[in-house]
Amino acid sequence: MKPDCLILRFGELTLKGRNRKRFENSVIKQIRKVLGAFPDLRYIPEYGRVYVELGGAAYEEASEALQRVFGLASFSPAYHAPMEPEAIKEVALSIMQNLPKPPSTFKVNVRRVNKAFPLDSQEMNYLIGGYILEAIPGLQVDVRHPEIELRVEIREDQVLLYAEVIEGAGGFPAGTSGKALLMLSGGIDSPVAGWLGMRKGLTLEAIHFHSYPYTSERAKDKVIDLAHQLSGYTDSIRLHLVPFTDVQTSIHREYKDNLLVTLIRRAMYRIAEQIADREGLSALVTGESLGQVASQTLPSLNVIGRVVTLPILQPLMMMDKQEIIRIAESIGTFPISILPYEDCCSLFLPPSPSTNPNLQMVERIENGMSFLPELIQQAIDQTETIEIVHGQMKKVPDQHFF
Repeated sequence: MKPDCLILRFGELTLKGRNRKRFENSVIKQIRKVLGAFPDLRYIPEYGRVYVELGGAAYEEASEALQRVFGLASFSPAYHAPMEPEAIKEVALSIMQNLPKPPSTFKVNVRRVNKAFPLDSQEMNYLIGGYILEAIPGLQVDVRHPEIELRVEIREDQVLLYAEVIEGAGGFPAGTSGKALLMLSGGIDSPVAGWLGMRKGLTLEAIHFHSYPYTSERAKDKVIDLAHQLSGYTDSIRLHLVPFTDVQTSIHREYKDNLLVTLIRRAMYRIAEQIADREGLSALVTGESLGQVASQTLPSLNVIGRVVTLPILQPLMMMDKQEIIRIAESIGTFPISILPYEDCCSLFLPPSPSTNPNLQMVERIENGMSFLPELIQQAIDQTETIEIVHGQMKKVPDQHFF
């Protein structure tokens, strides 16, 4: 049985008051874009939802594309029926008989918008429910906690039936919350932080620090693959590849004690902020999770974050590792993140990194590194930028920099 319509729901966007229409239009624009391969679709917007007449388009392909649309709370494959009780019963039974997994309990929920229809909602509930019970042995009605709720919408000019509700990506439409720079490592956490940022409406660019030859080209390729995976949730993503070798090795030559991680992270933040400013981005997004490693204790986060003035957004801060892994698996970044190619964050680690760094001491050590500002500027000037657009990668011309 092939669905001939989709019912798309916006969820929390309906709470946006005067801005609701702008948010809904942004979602509809993105929906039209991801379903652009199906030119014969017909869109019927209503308050808080959109009806999409499939016109023979393949539902499975449309469904896969829709699950990448931020701002879409859920959607349902639906089926048309003639405006006749007997025909509605037959379509309802076909839906129940063709569910992926046969349920043991169900309920019927009829919503009659067309008041000219001869039977009211309650009468239709009994009519359809009784017909299904007679046709499917062992099935029972449970009005409180049914496994399947069969919904019937008797509209002005048509009847729609559906039983499945598929969860969408949710959140806010792409680009409605501003622009930010994601600090993208090759690990599990930062791609999830980026996805959560995009889910809340951020347009993201990403920055990655590589230390060739201490880290391999495969480590850089791994991060490009992660950016490619994230780009599937938006139109495009820019990735800034920072040559960090000279900065990192110079700091390590000068200082090898327990504050080394703090010093290196602060250098990264300085570079990230300058590139964010250059690109017109309003915040940094990072993958820290409170207490996960030495640099993510509250004192460490405080000292590292003090080096920049831009807001630092940390979506994973209160999540545990299993929560983060579950999201990574669902968005397709986990298999890439666990590839055995280490990034520069794993280099030159001291035996006991400080979990309680002192800001004045850190600043005093940095003040003794007269080479640091020049090396940071050099790393910014030599940063390579690539852009991934619809799965295709291209290098941004050098004249982009100044």
